[in-house]
Amino acid sequence: MNASVIEVEQLCTRFGAVWVHRDLALQVERGEVLALVGGSGSGKTTLLRELIGLLRPTSGRIRLFGEPLFSGDARCDRRLRRRFGVLFQQGALFSAFDVFDNLAFPLRELRLLPEDLIAELVMQKLAMVELLASHAHLMPAELSGGMVKRVALARALALEPELLLLDEPTAGLDPDRSEAFVQLIRMLRAQLGLTVVLVTHDLDTLAALSDRVAVLAGQRILALGPLGEVMQVDHPFIRNFFCGERSRRAMNREAAI
Repeated sequence: MNASVIEVEQLCTRFGAVWVHRDLALQVERGEVLALVGGSGSGKTTLLRELIGLLRPTSGRIRLFGEPLFSGDARCDRRLRRRFGVLFQQGALFSAFDVFDNLAFPLRELRLLPEDLIAELVMQKLAMVELLASHAHLMPAELSGGMVKRVALARALALEPELLLLDEPTAGLDPDRSEAFVQLIRMLRAQLGLTVVLVTHDLDTLAALSDRVAVLAGQRILALGPLGEVMQVDHPFIRNFFCGERSRRAMNREAAI
């Protein structure tokens, strides 16, 4: 079994005359939580979109579970994409569907399961993210910000993925809901044996979840390692982002848990 769930080699991304990534390399090991951080315009979300196949890099290679992401074989690509789930920053729920149909959508797309089994699986996923069966018939507009995140997470887990990608998972949540959502992700990661990649600028989320941190700056991975090691790298962005008073408070809170 390949220990690396994600392998990125010599990745280059260019939009017109603007280079976002140059010869970027990254590996994510099975079972770890890797956080991607960087300044505005550093290419975090672009890299995430490339990892899930929504955007093709200018050059370079991406392999998931040892297989090329852009293989040219539509059947292989579909099979590979079923092995990961994505939580988008704003949830990206279908506004015309209620919660039940949002969760059922990826299951129905398989065209392999009877409707009664789909209904059972939807309720299981709702329970998994600590929502009630009665929430299944609410529309997205009726959900709080925290509930939107949980429904979107349940949908990301609908096909029982091995890899979970999270784009700013706690953005827009108040501190209590943010902490509760982080604890939920930690619990699900342990229960399901997930590999997790998250893009975040929130230091509390970063300190609470990540095994390793990858810092994007200057079109490449500037630093990669455990948070404590990354904080020791002498670079203006790292000093500004990690070494302020807020960062120390986040680290101290996590150490006290």
